[in-house]
Amino acid sequence: MAEARPEPRPSPNHDARPDGAAVDVLLLHYTGMQSAEAALERLCDPTAKVSAHYLIDEDGRCFGLVEEGRRAWHAGRAEWRGAADVNGRSIGIELVNPGHEWGYRPFPPVQMARLAELCRAILARHPIPPRHVLGHSDVAPLRKEDPGELFDWAGLAAQGIGLWPQRAPERRPDEAEARRRLAAFGYGYLDEDFPAVLRAFQRHFRPEAVTGRLDAATAGRLDALCRLI
Repeated sequence: MAEARPEPRPSPNHDARPDGAAVDVLLLHYTGMQSAEAALERLCDPTAKVSAHYLIDEDGRCFGLVEEGRRAWHAGRAEWRGAADVNGRSIGIELVNPGHEWGYRPFPPVQMARLAELCRAILARHPIPPRHVLGHSDVAPLRKEDPGELFDWAGLAAQGIGLWPQRAPERRPDEAEARRRLAAFGYGYLDEDFPAVLRAFQRHFRPEAVTGRLDAATAGRLDALCRLI
Protein backbone atom coordinates (compact mmCIF):
# COMPACT_ATOMS: atom_id res chain seq x y z
CA MET A 1 0.00 0.00 0.00
CA ALA A 2 1.34 3.43 -0.96
CA GLU A 3 2.10 5.94 1.77
CA ALA A 4 -0.67 8.49 2.25
CA ARG A 5 0.65 11.86 1.15
CA PRO A 6 0.89 14.43 3.98
CA GLU A 7 -1.14 17.60 3.62
CA PRO A 8 1.23 20.47 2.74
CA ARG A 9 1.63 23.18 5.38
CA PRO A 10 5.00 24.72 4.45
CA SER A 11 7.11 26.25 7.19
CA PRO A 12 9.75 28.87 6.40
CA ASN A 13 11.89 27.66 9.31
CA HIS A 14 14.59 25.53 7.72
CA ASP A 15 17.98 25.75 6.09
CA ALA A 16 20.46 23.57 4.20
CA ARG A 17 21.80 20.41 5.76
CA PRO A 18 25.59 20.30 6.21
CA ASP A 19 27.45 19.15 3.11
CA GLY A 20 27.69 15.39 3.01
CA ALA A 21 25.44 14.87 6.04
CA ALA A 22 23.37 11.69 5.85
CA VAL A 23 20.02 11.53 7.58
CA ASP A 24 20.54 8.86 10.25
CA VAL A 25 18.24 9.95 13.13
CA LEU A 26 14.45 9.86 13.36
CA LEU A 27 13.39 12.16 16.21
CA LEU A 28 9.91 12.10 17.73
CA HIS A 29 8.34 14.94 19.73
CA TYR A 30 5.06 15.98 21.22
CA THR A 31 3.85 19.50 20.50
CA GLY A 32 3.16 20.44 24.13
CA MET A 33 0.44 22.85 23.02
CA GLN A 34 -3.31 22.97 23.50
CA SER A 35 -4.35 22.33 19.89
CA ALA A 36 -3.05 21.21 16.53
CA GLU A 37 -3.76 24.59 14.98
CA ALA A 38 -1.78 26.37 17.69
CA ALA A 39 1.14 24.03 17.07
CA LEU A 40 0.97 24.47 13.30
CA GLU A 41 0.83 28.24 13.69
CA ARG A 42 3.95 28.23 15.84
CA LEU A 43 5.85 25.78 13.63
CA CYS A 44 5.11 27.95 10.60
CA ASP A 45 5.78 31.31 12.28
CA PRO A 46 9.06 32.78 10.98
CA THR A 47 9.59 34.67 14.24
CA ALA A 48 9.40 31.45 16.29
CA LYS A 49 12.36 29.89 14.45
CA VAL A 50 11.16 26.34 15.18
CA SER A 51 9.82 23.67 12.86
CA ALA A 52 9.71 19.96 12.12
CA HIS A 53 9.41 17.95 8.95
CA TYR A 54 5.99 16.54 9.83
CA LEU A 55 3.15 16.97 12.31
CA ILE A 56 0.54 14.30 13.06
CA ASP A 57 -2.73 15.28 14.70
CA GLU A 58 -4.57 13.10 17.20
CA ASP A 59 -7.11 12.19 14.51
CA GLY A 60 -4.36 10.85 12.23
CA ARG A 61 -4.12 13.80 9.85
CA CYS A 62 -0.52 14.32 8.77
CA PHE A 63 0.99 17.63 7.67
CA GLY A 64 4.22 18.13 5.76
CA LEU A 65 6.07 21.23 6.93
CA VAL A 66 9.68 20.92 5.69
CA GLU A 67 11.12 18.83 2.87
CA GLU A 68 13.24 15.93 4.11
CA GLY A 69 16.27 17.21 2.24
CA ARG A 70 16.29 20.38 4.35
CA ARG A 71 17.31 20.87 7.99
CA ALA A 72 14.25 21.59 10.14
CA TRP A 73 14.75 23.33 13.50
CA HIS A 74 13.32 20.96 16.07
CA ALA A 75 16.04 19.50 18.31
CA GLY A 76 17.64 22.63 19.82
CA ARG A 77 20.60 22.00 22.11
CA ALA A 78 21.00 18.26 21.74
CA GLU A 79 23.52 15.45 21.40
CA TRP A 80 23.56 11.85 20.29
CA ARG A 81 26.61 9.59 20.11
CA GLY A 82 28.87 12.60 20.59
CA ALA A 83 27.45 14.67 17.72
CA ALA A 84 25.79 17.98 18.58
CA ASP A 85 24.09 18.99 15.29
CA VAL A 86 21.14 16.65 15.67
CA ASN A 87 19.04 18.83 13.36
CA GLY A 88 21.58 18.38 10.59
CA ARG A 89 21.24 14.60 10.59
CA SER A 90 17.63 14.03 11.60
CA ILE A 91 14.03 14.04 10.49
CA GLY A 92 11.67 15.44 13.11
CA ILE A 93 8.05 14.41 13.63
CA GLU A 94 5.76 16.34 15.98
CA LEU A 95 2.79 14.52 17.52
CA VAL A 96 -0.11 16.64 18.69
CA ASN A 97 -0.39 16.16 22.46
CA PRO A 98 -0.79 18.81 25.18
CA GLY A 99 2.22 17.43 26.99
CA HIS A 100 3.08 17.47 30.65
CA GLU A 101 2.24 21.16 31.02
CA TRP A 102 -1.28 21.12 29.56
CA GLY A 103 -2.71 17.70 30.46
CA TYR A 104 -0.50 14.92 29.11
CA ARG A 105 -2.53 11.99 27.78
CA PRO A 106 -2.05 8.76 25.82
CA PHE A 107 -1.51 8.98 22.08
CA PRO A 108 -4.63 7.74 20.23
CA PRO A 109 -4.36 4.51 18.17
CA VAL A 110 -5.17 6.33 14.93
CA GLN A 111 -2.34 8.79 15.57
CA MET A 112 0.09 5.98 16.34
CA ALA A 113 -0.98 4.06 13.22
CA ARG A 114 -0.32 7.10 11.01
CA LEU A 115 3.01 7.61 12.75
CA ALA A 116 4.03 4.01 12.09
CA GLU A 117 3.10 4.39 8.42
CA LEU A 118 5.12 7.57 8.11
CA CYS A 119 8.10 6.11 9.99
CA ARG A 120 8.21 3.04 7.74
CA ALA A 121 8.29 5.28 4.68
CA ILE A 122 11.06 7.46 6.15
CA LEU A 123 13.12 4.41 7.13
CA ALA A 124 12.79 3.10 3.58
CA ARG A 125 14.24 6.37 2.26
CA HIS A 126 17.08 6.92 4.73
CA PRO A 127 19.77 4.74 6.40
CA ILE A 128 18.48 5.19 9.96
CA PRO A 129 19.53 2.37 12.34
CA PRO A 130 17.03 1.19 14.98
CA ARG A 131 19.08 2.69 17.82
CA HIS A 132 18.62 6.12 16.20
CA VAL A 133 14.82 6.14 16.44
CA LEU A 134 14.63 8.48 19.42
CA GLY A 135 12.58 10.86 21.48
CA HIS A 136 13.43 14.49 22.05
CA SER A 137 14.22 13.68 25.69
CA ASP A 138 16.83 11.13 24.59
CA VAL A 139 18.91 13.76 22.80
CA ALA A 140 18.08 16.70 25.11
CA PRO A 141 17.62 15.12 28.55
CA LEU A 142 18.44 18.30 30.46
CA ARG A 143 15.58 20.22 28.82
CA LYS A 144 12.92 17.93 27.39
CA GLU A 145 10.44 15.23 28.47
CA ASP A 146 8.78 14.40 25.16
CA PRO A 147 7.26 12.30 23.79
CA GLY A 148 7.17 10.98 27.36
CA GLU A 149 6.30 7.90 29.34
CA LEU A 150 2.85 7.39 27.74
CA PHE A 151 4.31 6.97 24.28
CA ASP A 152 4.18 3.39 22.96
CA TRP A 153 7.81 2.73 22.04
CA ALA A 154 7.34 -1.02 22.47
CA GLY A 155 4.47 -1.01 19.97
CA LEU A 156 6.57 0.82 17.39
CA ALA A 157 9.50 -1.54 17.91
CA ALA A 158 7.18 -4.51 17.35
CA GLN A 159 6.58 -3.03 13.88
CA GLY A 160 10.32 -2.76 13.16
CA ILE A 161 10.64 0.89 14.18
CA GLY A 162 13.30 1.41 16.84
CA LEU A 163 14.53 -0.93 19.58
CA TRP A 164 12.86 -2.53 22.57
CA PRO A 165 14.43 -5.15 24.89
CA GLN A 166 11.98 -8.07 25.12
CA ARG A 167 13.84 -9.93 27.87
CA ALA A 168 15.48 -7.81 30.54
CA PRO A 169 16.34 -9.64 33.77
CA GLU A 170 17.16 -7.38 36.69
CA ARG A 171 20.82 -6.66 37.36
CA ARG A 172 22.74 -5.34 40.33
CA PRO A 173 22.89 -1.54 39.97
CA ASP A 174 26.39 -0.26 39.22
CA GLU A 175 26.58 3.44 38.39
CA ALA A 176 29.97 3.29 36.67
CA GLU A 177 28.77 0.46 34.45
CA ALA A 178 25.48 2.25 33.74
CA ARG A 179 27.34 5.39 32.72
CA ARG A 180 29.49 3.38 30.29
CA ARG A 181 26.48 1.66 28.79
CA LEU A 182 24.42 4.82 28.45
CA ALA A 183 27.34 6.50 26.67
CA ALA A 184 27.88 3.46 24.45
CA PHE A 185 24.24 3.47 23.44
CA GLY A 186 24.41 7.17 22.56
CA TYR A 187 23.34 9.33 25.52
CA GLY A 188 25.21 12.53 26.28
CA TYR A 189 25.26 14.96 29.22
CA LEU A 190 26.13 12.21 31.70
CA ASP A 191 28.63 14.39 33.56
CA GLU A 192 26.22 17.33 33.69
CA ASP A 193 23.18 15.61 35.21
CA PHE A 194 23.24 11.82 35.49
CA PRO A 195 19.74 11.54 37.07
CA ALA A 196 18.25 13.58 34.20
CA VAL A 197 19.80 11.22 31.67
CA LEU A 198 18.47 8.24 33.61
CA ARG A 199 14.99 9.78 33.56
CA ALA A 200 15.24 10.17 29.79
CA PHE A 201 16.30 6.55 29.45
CA GLN A 202 13.43 5.44 31.70
CA ARG A 203 10.87 7.51 29.79
CA HIS A 204 11.85 5.58 26.68
CA PHE A 205 12.72 2.12 27.97
CA ARG A 206 11.22 1.83 31.47
CA PRO A 207 8.20 4.15 31.46
CA GLU A 208 6.54 2.53 34.46
CA ALA A 209 9.16 4.08 36.80
CA VAL A 210 10.57 7.44 35.72
CA THR A 211 12.52 8.17 38.90
CA GLY A 212 16.03 9.17 37.82
CA ARG A 213 17.36 6.47 40.15
CA LEU A 214 19.40 3.50 39.04
CA ASP A 215 17.60 0.42 40.32
CA ALA A 216 17.89 -3.25 39.38
CA ALA A 217 15.14 -3.12 36.76
CA THR A 218 16.63 -0.07 35.03
CA ALA A 219 20.09 -1.65 35.04
CA GLY A 220 18.56 -4.79 33.51
CA ARG A 221 16.80 -2.85 30.76
CA LEU A 222 20.02 -1.01 29.94
CA ASP A 223 22.00 -4.24 29.79
CA ALA A 224 19.40 -5.90 27.56
CA LEU A 225 19.22 -2.88 25.27
CA CYS A 226 22.98 -2.72 24.79
CA ARG A 227 22.96 -6.38 23.77
CA LEU A 228 20.80 -5.39 20.78
CA ILE A 229 23.36 -3.01 19.26
